[in-house]
Order: sequence, then structure tokens, then C-alpha cells
Amino acid sequence: MKNKKLFLTAVLVLSLILTACNANRQENEDTPVTLTLMGKESDIAKSYMQSIFSQYETATGNKLDIISFEDSEFETAAAAEFDAGNAPDIFMHFNNEDLNRFDAENNFYYLNNEKWVSDLTDGARDYCTNAGGKLLGLPFWENSVSGCYYNKTILDSLGLKPAENQAEFDMLCQALADADYTPICWPADGCSWMPQLGLDPVFADSPETLEKINKNEIGYADIPEVTNMVRWLNDAAEKGWFGEDFLQTGWSDISDKMSSGEAVMTFIWDTWFYTDFAEDGKYSVDDFALMPVFLNTAENGTYEGGNLNMMMANKNSGHLDKVLEFLSFCADSKNYNIAFDGISTVNCFKAQTTNIQSGMVTDAADSISKNERVSTAASRVTGYSAEDMVSALNSLFNKEISVNECVRLMDEYRVTQAQKQGMEGF
Repeated sequence: MKNKKLFLTAVLVLSLILTACNANRQENEDTPVTLTLMGKESDIAKSYMQSIFSQYETATGNKLDIISFEDSEFETAAAAEFDAGNAPDIFMHFNNEDLNRFDAENNFYYLNNEKWVSDLTDGARDYCTNAGGKLLGLPFWENSVSGCYYNKTILDSLGLKPAENQAEFDMLCQALADADYTPICWPADGCSWMPQLGLDPVFADSPETLEKINKNEIGYADIPEVTNMVRWLNDAAEKGWFGEDFLQTGWSDISDKMSSGEAVMTFIWDTWFYTDFAEDGKYSVDDFALMPVFLNTAENGTYEGGNLNMMMANKNSGHLDKVLEFLSFCADSKNYNIAFDGISTVNCFKAQTTNIQSGMVTDAADSISKNERVSTAASRVTGYSAEDMVSALNSLFNKEISVNECVRLMDEYRVTQAQKQGMEGF
């Protein structure tokens, strides 16, 4: 009898323990968590990003602690956080050379087996896949076309036409300058994407050149087109084609320059007009059209295909299960169609239906089909850093170095980055 009582007591205690454990487990599952998310300041501010963040917090009760850095400081500041052991739960980044700073293999969870992968378009999935076939992140971004967007209303008023080759573009810039317009809004203060538009044709059109520079057999100084671009940029700045204050012009200034008509052209992407262009000036999006970028590296100009910002999961996160749930929430058609409603972008998801296609892009479809290149410089040139490129160019614009010294400095920066990344041959 005594043994029976002891047995029943033990069973009762065990039952109470299991009940308490289940209660605690349920409580832990239901308790809201805060996930850290790190990205560029301007990227975080995109309307579709703000929409998906808000939807997630409202639907789940979880919170997002947003950690953002000013664009020009992002790569360095984010890498410092990773090095200090402060990697976020979710990291926003493009699949480019700068990603090598963050040791993707050891820091990020590969997403190939997530249920939403089948909903990705082929192009979006391929962009986010590394050389080993591993899916690095969820492409939640604008799939846009980069080119030279110009104010067609101003051109028409001056009897001018868009350019079809480099010589015509140079004449157009000078004609606009003579008419007291700033031909090109070149935001040198903190913006870094522009040089890659000129370099894409150099490497996309010559796989051999790309292979040699990535083996460190040649440098920028050995590629005539690179010097041609740098010299053209220097001449354009000296001729006033970028305006008087371009070195103080940053991301937040582009809209004012373009909507007021102060500047006539800028090298940017179509989605910008639907996410960042403020239609409170003299001109609206309907006043703009698209032609190729001319940076003296491709006679007939070039367009760049979409670069996609990825949301990557920190595999060392203590909330990895919640991070994956967050990515699944973002990849749900009900949610992403709300976020991208009215946004001009090519689909990233097969079930994406609320986005629109810019008339500027459709009107230039024939030109784009002839002159578009896959984004190549920023994503495939070993050691390429957009920030390093504009740093060298700004030294040139400030007359601290010559054209040839600028190209050599770009090479030095590239080699240094490759060495930091431990790349073979450097």
C-alpha cells in the first residue's frame, strides 16, 4: 500500500511538472518577440518595406527593432557590427561583392527548402543564389530598370531630342548647359551606384576581361574603357554638366533637383519615381522618359537590369524560427501584394499582381532590349566596392588627384578589398 501511494505521488508530481513545462512552452510560443533588422537608411525607408514591417507587427504582435546606417557608411558600419558580435536577426543586402565582407557561409541560413521558394520568379531566385546553388535570402525589392531618366518636357521645349549614341549625348549635355540647365543630377554626396552603370558593359560584354581582373592578372588601369569613363566624368564636372553643388548633392536632394526642373537628367531606376520622387514641384513623373546611360564606355549606351535587396536570416540567431516565420510572412501573396500595390516593378513573385509597369520603361522597350546588360560590375568584379569607387572619384572632382591617379586609386581599393576577403590571387 505504501509503495502504491508513493507511486501515485510520483505520478502526480511528474504530471504537475509536465503541465508546468507545457504551460511554459505555450507561454514562450505566444510571448511576442523583438527581431532586429539591419539595412541601409534609404532602403529601410522604402514604402513597400515600411508596409510589410507594419503588416507583420500588426498581424503577429512581434516587434522589429530597425537598425539603419546612412547609405555611404552602411557597408563599413554593418561589417563592424558583425565583427563585434552584434549581427542582427535579419540582414538586408544585395548579392554583390560587398556581401563577401559578411561571411555568408557562417552567418546566414540557406533558404532553399522554404515553402515560398516555388513562388519566386526564375530571375529573382537566380539573383539570390550563390555559386554553390544556395539561396541566400528572400528577394523583397523593386525589380527595376536603371538608365538615364530625362525630362522630355524640357527637351521638347528646347527643340532637343534624346541621345542615341555618346556623341549625341555630349552635344545634348552642352546644349542644356548653354540653356542654363544642369544637364545631369550627379549626387556625389553619399550616392554610389552611378559608376557601375558605366562599368557594366566593360565586363558584361567581355567575359575574358572579367576573368582576368578577377584573377588579378590585370587592373582597371589596363582597361582603356575605365580610364575613358573617368576622364569623361572629370570633363563633365569641369564643364558644369553636374551643376555647381553636385559634391553636396545627396539622395534626399535628387527629387527637388528633378521635380523643379533645375536638373534635366539623372542616372537612376524607374521605381524611384514611384517611391521617392516628390511630385510637389513644377514637373511630375509624366514629364519624364528613358534613354540609355552614356558614360563613355559603350557607344550606344547601356541599361542595367534589376538588383534585388535580399532579407537574409542569421542562422546564429536565438530567434531563427521566428525569423523564418517573418520571411514566410513577407513571401505570402496576401502581404506582398499589399506592400507592392502601385509600385513600378517587374515581378519578383509569380503571384505578384498589384505592381505596375512604368510607361517610361515600356516606351523604351526596343532600346532596352538592344542595350540592357545584367548587373555585372558590382556583383561580379572581385573587390568591387561602390563606396570606394565614388571616394576615388570625389578625390578627382576635388582636384586632389589626376585622372590616371584616380584609376590607380580605384585599383588599390579593389585589391585591398579582395585581400580583406581572402580572395585567391590577391
